[in-house]
Amino acid sequence: MPSILETPLTGSMAWRSETLLSNDGKVILDADSLAEIRQVAQELVSNPFPIEALKPKMFHMPACQAIMTSVREQIEDGIGFAIIDRIPLDEFQVEIAKKIYWLLMNMVGQTVAQKWDGTLVYDVTDTKVKEAAGNGIRSSKTNSGQAFHTDNAFNLPPEHVALFCLQTAQEGGISGLVSLETVYNDLLENHIDCLHRLYEPFFFDRQREHGEGESLTSFKPIANYDDRTVEFNFSPRLVQQGYKVEGLEMDAAAKKAIRTLIEVSEKTNYCKSFEFEIGQIQIVNNRRLGHRRTAYTDHPDAPRHLIRLWLRNQGKPFYAG
Repeated sequence: MPSILETPLTGSMAWRSETLLSNDGKVILDADSLAEIRQVAQELVSNPFPIEALKPKMFHMPACQAIMTSVREQIEDGIGFAIIDRIPLDEFQVEIAKKIYWLLMNMVGQTVAQKWDGTLVYDVTDTKVKEAAGNGIRSSKTNSGQAFHTDNAFNLPPEHVALFCLQTAQEGGISGLVSLETVYNDLLENHIDCLHRLYEPFFFDRQREHGEGESLTSFKPIANYDDRTVEFNFSPRLVQQGYKVEGLEMDAAAKKAIRTLIEVSEKTNYCKSFEFEIGQIQIVNNRRLGHRRTAYTDHPDAPRHLIRLWLRNQGKPFYAG
């Protein structure tokens, strides 16, 4: 039997929307850090180099290092997320801005592959396709709304997920966060049977991100307790798709647990919503917070465009870890 935490989570990450001020989580790039960024940008313009080969130790950026250290502490031991404000996109070419973003995030943690083919830098845009069970299309490549989830829940999930906003939507695309620790406490108090089922395995659709001949699904629990904290493989949509791919009916207890998990995570006093602004970076603890975005409509000549990085200090930087 899995080890189950039977007492409420009480740390800084167990927040509700009404306990957060409007500026909670925001981290400002100060004058010293921006001066370093501008200096590095000039050097990058003069010295073309692949983004994936850039390392923070190649540049003198002590002010940025100090800010990113505080960001790491905030997302690992504080409220679990940060909004970094901001890289001045009006000053830099897009490719240079992406390299600055890459360097800043590599000060927080190790960037790892986001696809089986080793893709490290991932574009979040609408490709005009639709996701379905087993077809390998990710919601990040559509303009549809998302439920709360954690990234790569069926695999070795990244510890942190970062998004850099290059272009906002014409309408919609509102970001949302929820503390899964608060959700856990609610389940513990009001839905203990569902919580126990979340510690047992579920099928997850692997979105065709695996080696040839491997299973299209994984089989793992949603909640895990390591004697220190609870971490989540939180993706109800991929669980529902996983059972469709397997051609199986979800058992009654599993159905109830998933339905209740969705309902509790959507409570309005639990969720924090905010409008992502151009040049901002959102970085989230991917194992203890859920994130999402609403459906959106693109500008006719300027599609919504985010750049995503996954950070994980566990395992190797390969997709499977």
